[in-house]
Amino acid sequence: MEIFRSSRLRLTLVYAIIMGIFLILLIFLVHKSMDWAMFSEQAHEISDAADGVAEAQAYHIRHPNAAVDENRYYKNTNDRLFFYIFTPDGQLLDFVRASFRIEPFILEFMTPEKFKDAEVKVFDLPSESGRLINVMMTMKTIQVDDMEQLVYVGKDVTALYSGLQKATYILIFLGLIALIIASVFGHIMAGRAIIPLKEAYEKQKQFAADASHELRTPLAVVMASADLLMADPSIDNPFLKEVIGDVKSEVKKMTQLVSDLLMVARSDNNALKVKIQRVDLGDLLEQNVRMMTPLAEKKEISLVGGNFRKVMIDCDEQKIKQLILILVDNAIKYTPNGGNVTVEMGEETAQKVYFSVKDSGIGIAPEDQKKIFERFYRVDKARSREMGGNGLGLSIATEILRIHSGKIFVDSEPGHGTTFTVELKLNLEK
Repeated sequence: MEIFRSSRLRLTLVYAIIMGIFLILLIFLVHKSMDWAMFSEQAHEISDAADGVAEAQAYHIRHPNAAVDENRYYKNTNDRLFFYIFTPDGQLLDFVRASFRIEPFILEFMTPEKFKDAEVKVFDLPSESGRLINVMMTMKTIQVDDMEQLVYVGKDVTALYSGLQKATYILIFLGLIALIIASVFGHIMAGRAIIPLKEAYEKQKQFAADASHELRTPLAVVMASADLLMADPSIDNPFLKEVIGDVKSEVKKMTQLVSDLLMVARSDNNALKVKIQRVDLGDLLEQNVRMMTPLAEKKEISLVGGNFRKVMIDCDEQKIKQLILILVDNAIKYTPNGGNVTVEMGEETAQKVYFSVKDSGIGIAPEDQKKIFERFYRVDKARSREMGGNGLGLSIATEILRIHSGKIFVDSEPGHGTTFTVELKLNLEK
């Protein structure tokens, strides 16, 4: 059934969203962890190199004539590691050059304003190929007596960051695959979880159908017996006649409820029989207004029809009559004494026709407007019981429209009435 299919899809969607959020957080944390691990490792290496160069340069300042083995302090294991030593006024004293591709760019960053002492930074530099080059640099100040010098040490870490980027892409790809697998698994598990509910629902449907069918005969017998008692001239006690009248009234309510339940059960089992024929919609609306006028007059409600014209549609005449009756009856039921109810034909297109039922009643709150078409849902349960409502009317109306490929729309505001607009096709495929 549609309700179980939609519920299964909603469960799958919720599960997929939860898994998606979890995977996104996991990938983000893994990426940040790898980035931190790589940065901290490289920063440690550069800081050690900067300390070595600074120590060697400080020794050279104190002993200008001594030979200094720079390899003891600065091990250039590859050509990606470089350093430059400047005076505070920008004079270059010593260096191990960076790659010619990046040297013009990194020299622009070698100013005291760009760094705090011993701070490690990563810069993104352009290249001739258009790809960004990642360079990690730090600055260390050498202070010997009154002499100050600045050491800049850096390393081309493009390969490392490129590897991190590729690893992240792989994680995202694997995450998508995991999400798809998890969604499929969730869909399967949701289907299994719904099986007991579906079986229970099927049993309830069958029970409602059987009970409704079996109750029709005894109710008919009770109604016939009440009619006989009411017509019996030997019963002249007013109190007894009032009791018989109450019995008839309650039996009518029960008969209507049983009929509604039987229709709902048949619609669930796709057993509703329809007899499609060409019918004048304007005539059906006019008949219903005429039939419901006495009920409206009892509540001093003005029931008027407007713009009725001949519009031929393909439909089951009895079911469309029932649809109109449900809407007009609800409008009268929930409109206070002295109010107004209007039944009006709307616009007509080449394929569709519209009609509306408008009342000046209590209105429907926005949060209830989507629920009023559910079975047994009543906005004001206490008032619905007083007025004889069972919460099935609009559900049955929706089912009638479903088998006619129609639609129903509600426009309402609490305290300002409600308008139900129905859309019907002019022609149905046989």
